[in-house]
Amino acid sequence: QVQLVESGGGLVQPGGSLRLSCATHGSPLKYYSLGWFRRASWKEREGISCVDTRDEDTYYLDSVAGRFTISRDNAKNTFYLQMKNLKPEDTGTYFCATTSGDPFRPQVMCEYSKIEDWGQGTQVTVSS
Repeated sequence: QVQLVESGGGLVQPGGSLRLSCATHGSPLKYYSLGWFRRASWKEREGISCVDTRDEDTYYLDSVAGRFTISRDNAKNTFYLQMKNLKPEDTGTYFCATTSGDPFRPQVMCEYSKIEDWGQGTQVTVSS
């Protein structure tokens, strides 16, 4: 089991950028597949990006592909979601998440929330 703590959310204007961080505590991050999920007020939670333990297979939700980038720093046991060209529809609560090993492809992990541990969430608001 790993404990996850997000940071980096806030209010940003359309077209702006934010980087979310997820600090993990417990087993080394290198043993985990990672994901970022989002819940907006008008829709169910959705997986927006997931990656396998070796960062070889990455999934992005179509609406964020090309704008968002998931990455990790195993030495710091922290992973990130870099978000660029933010749009009002990106507004929501963002959750980081992990699953040990590679039991599922990242797309399956994201689409079916195949997650073992969740962060508490951080709010992102995109508004002028």
